[in-house]
Amino acid sequence: MREAIYAERVKFAYSPVGRAATALLGCGIAMLSCAMPLAARSGDPQMLDKLGEAGERSWDGLLSGAAQVTGAGGLLGFGVVLGWMFGREFVDGTITGLFALPVSRSVIASAKLIVYLVWAVVASSLIVATLLLGGLALGLGAPSAETVTGLGRQFALGVLSAIGAIPVAWLATLGRSVLVGVVGSIGLVIAAQVATIGGAGGWFTIAAPALWAISDGREVSVVQLALVVPIALAAVVATMLTWRRLQLTR
Repeated sequence: MREAIYAERVKFAYSPVGRAATALLGCGIAMLSCAMPLAARSGDPQMLDKLGEAGERSWDGLLSGAAQVTGAGGLLGFGVVLGWMFGREFVDGTITGLFALPVSRSVIASAKLIVYLVWAVVASSLIVATLLLGGLALGLGAPSAETVTGLGRQFALGVLSAIGAIPVAWLATLGRSVLVGVVGSIGLVIAAQVATIGGAGGWFTIAAPALWAISDGREVSVVQLALVVPIALAAVVATMLTWRRLQLTR
């Protein structure tokens, strides 16, 4: 297992996808969130209506904007990374070589997921760090205890979004394609939006973390939030079993 984790870590760390995803998630979310209060300075009523609380020049406004961007963009970004990690082996033709290794394919799939989750924690921490720097650069002052709690909630949202995207690994494996993983990621984002608009977001595990963060924990219970874990575990088991039973078809 240790060797498999090392190999997957090296593949991910030196890949353009891994580096680009880290930069886009780690810095892009904070940049977008900081741009919202700056855009609100125009005073355009339509712009102010669209931005809502995210247009306020305050820590609450900054964290509200970050939660909204992470809820959709973060979920998509994490899903795309998973789609690439599992689908690239088939697209690049390296899956054939994996059959020759003395390590089982379920162990390789486990190593991919472990590397992914560790990276997701790092990326979520980077999002919080850049948000903190962005808030200080906007002149919002030292964060209060409430703001620190909000930053912790933002970190949890990042990790939970990454966990919620795990079914993409199974989809990319079934489809044997990076593109299937990307389409699956887009599908998760759309499904989350539909569930939220339909009023069922709290019980829809993909949408629940974002609703929880945006509402400061008021609109989603702990039970609803925790449902993301068994769904993710089911996706992990399905992915490992699929990799274990893989057959070379061409």
